[in-house]
Amino acid sequence: MILEVTLIDILPGREDDFVAAYQLARPLIAGAEGCRGLRLKRGTDMSTRFALLVEWDSMEAQDHNFRRTERNAQWRASIAATLAKPPLAEYFTDLPANGSRPDPDHDFFAG
Repeated sequence: MILEVTLIDILPGREDDFVAAYQLARPLIAGAEGCRGLRLKRGTDMSTRFALLVEWDSMEAQDHNFRRTERNAQWRASIAATLAKPPLAEYFTDLPANGSRPDPDHDFFAG
């Protein structure tokens, strides 16, 4: 499993517009094959910074079922007017805790 963490900086005063655009466009990401779930968080230190957290089955799922598709183009177009700069995405994978294997049933997005 892969966790995509995307930092999104929004133009001051456009935060509500971004949240509204996200809510409308959320199904573009959530509906992509291999997407396990997503959450949007707002910065506490910088109210114009958001973090989009998306869990994917694999990098291949993210790449082939979203990034290289029209879904991504539509997503980017829906939020483009609110962006202060291009979003920064990074990808993470779980590490075993205490020498054990990661729990495949652990759901980061539950509760």
